[in-house]
Amino acid sequence: MKIILTLILAVSFAFNFSYGQDLGPQQPNVITTAVPFLMIAPDARAGGMGDVGVATSPDVYSLFWNPAKYAFIEKDFGAGIGYVPWLRGLVNDIGLASVSGFKRFGDKQAIAASLRFFSMGEVTFTNDVGTELGKVKPNEWTIDATYARKFTRTLSGAVAARFIYSNLVPVNYTKYDVQPGMSVAADIALYYHKELEIKGLSAAWIDFGFVISNIGAKIAYSSSSIHRDFIPTNLRIGPSFTMDIDDYNRLSFAIDLNKLLVPTPPIYWPDSIGADGGKVIKKGRNPDVSVVQGMIQSFYDAPYGFKEELEEINVAIAAEYWYNKLFAIRVGYFWESKYKGDRQFFTLGAGLRYNVFGLDFSYLIPIRNNNPLQNTLQFTLLFNFNKIGQKNKGREATPN
Repeated sequence: MKIILTLILAVSFAFNFSYGQDLGPQQPNVITTAVPFLMIAPDARAGGMGDVGVATSPDVYSLFWNPAKYAFIEKDFGAGIGYVPWLRGLVNDIGLASVSGFKRFGDKQAIAASLRFFSMGEVTFTNDVGTELGKVKPNEWTIDATYARKFTRTLSGAVAARFIYSNLVPVNYTKYDVQPGMSVAADIALYYHKELEIKGLSAAWIDFGFVISNIGAKIAYSSSSIHRDFIPTNLRIGPSFTMDIDDYNRLSFAIDLNKLLVPTPPIYWPDSIGADGGKVIKKGRNPDVSVVQGMIQSFYDAPYGFKEELEEINVAIAAEYWYNKLFAIRVGYFWESKYKGDRQFFTLGAGLRYNVFGLDFSYLIPIRNNNPLQNTLQFTLLFNFNKIGQKNKGREATPN
């Protein structure tokens, strides 16, 4: 243990010594990517839990959070429809619509698919001298599919494929050399579920999730451009703990940790021009690298060293209470460093389940800065079905 602690301290010192000198007070250094709509939570259940979902109980929207959870889902098949209003305080025609569905095969495997459509409302385009070119409706969408399978009684895995389409500019204005951006991506996921025996509880279990999502090609919006933008490749891990206090009351706690696996912007020397015509990097790493190199580099390229690397991890915590598997109350908290976007908010949520029908709601309360979801109500409509004659048993009584 002493050796391990010594190595950790040495690595921390090395990071700070290598990247933390001569930079002055730390400044905000936000990581940005193309198609950020891929990171918007599409379902109100997770939306009411501070965007927590990597290790919560499986439901129809597990494809977004952790597709490996489908291997442990109890229902035979199901579907969900959701809508997330965006910037409702400013406009009323921007939002994320989604539809998702799954089908289980036996006790060990399942497939699922989803479609997410992000509308940016009506936008008036102008040229470089201010002449109106017309009104258009930019939009982005993605279609996903996954296959999940149990490896053991406690462990499952999944792979997912994704096609991404981003139409930010009107395609009919070809003289401006613009085009829709397109990319393909994949997810890899693991899910661990272990039942526990705890005195005084009807049932209890722990879960752990691991997902790397949106591993895919960079995206460009011009046929002649040599610059391509990273999509939001993301690492999400976390545990959850659930306990049935008695036959009527269930309580769950969960934590999600998130980190973007794309390069951190470096700090450049002011007014500098290198041999290639670009700026000269003062501290950090060159962000113009391949996708794989960018994923690896994202763990050690922050200009302010190891401290900044830790600040790139977002933390979300949540609790969910079910009464008689019919009514749920949810609460969550999301934290992001002030140097990486400074998103901090509380969320509240509620859920109803009746037979095959389900309805979830969520509401967001910002703590720091404004939030696109503040003062809006998000909802998701769910349908879950069993085979004819199939009955729930044990953990299959989960309401999700």
